[in-house]
Amino acid sequence: MHFIVLTLFTEIYSSLNHSIIGKALEEKKLKIDVIDIRKYSKDKHKKCDDYIFGGGSGMLMTPQPLDDAITQNDPNHEFLRVYLSPKGKILTQQVVKDLSNKYDKIMLINGAYEGIDQRIIDMHVDLEISIGDYILTSGDYASLVLINTISRYVDSVLGDENSVIEESFENNLLEYPQYTRPAEYKKLKVPEVLLSGNHKEIKKWRKEQSEIITKKNRPDLLK
Repeated sequence: MHFIVLTLFTEIYSSLNHSIIGKALEEKKLKIDVIDIRKYSKDKHKKCDDYIFGGGSGMLMTPQPLDDAITQNDPNHEFLRVYLSPKGKILTQQVVKDLSNKYDKIMLINGAYEGIDQRIIDMHVDLEISIGDYILTSGDYASLVLINTISRYVDSVLGDENSVIEESFENNLLEYPQYTRPAEYKKLKVPEVLLSGNHKEIKKWRKEQSEIITKKNRPDLLK
């Protein structure tokens, strides 16, 4: 999987060099190119924002730097071009699976301030994605989420293929409770069924617990 990230804040992405994603980058299972939009600005001060036509608070990212950054880094439109936006399609586990199955090249376009000029969306954007009904200071934090969650579906990134099957949101259920040693801690005991070795009963218990937790915390998933 190859990501190109267009951003004004390249330093935010240093966190990707750690943990599972960092290891996948070292092993070349993932490739992430973080591109500074400001380098493409033709303004002598490398300015990338301006006032909004028609009035309104804040500043808007101007079209020229983004236009050049997009076309120079993806001249033949080989990448799916995704703009991270609160106006976009809500990111769900199904959306993640669809993206990971259909595409191996994704460009992430990150706005800042009050967003980006609509003409960039009209000319270049294939898909707008939102990670939730709230506002962030820039799209970069949403990009980090998207990179992380899509990368988990790339072959051998996690090491254990079952990890992406037995977890929350698979089959529209939240994940069941999990325990490790010791079997008793501060008088709280691990459920006996998990110590029984009876895999059929363990599977049944886990499904029941998933249904209980989902009904309590996310009943919308059961509709």
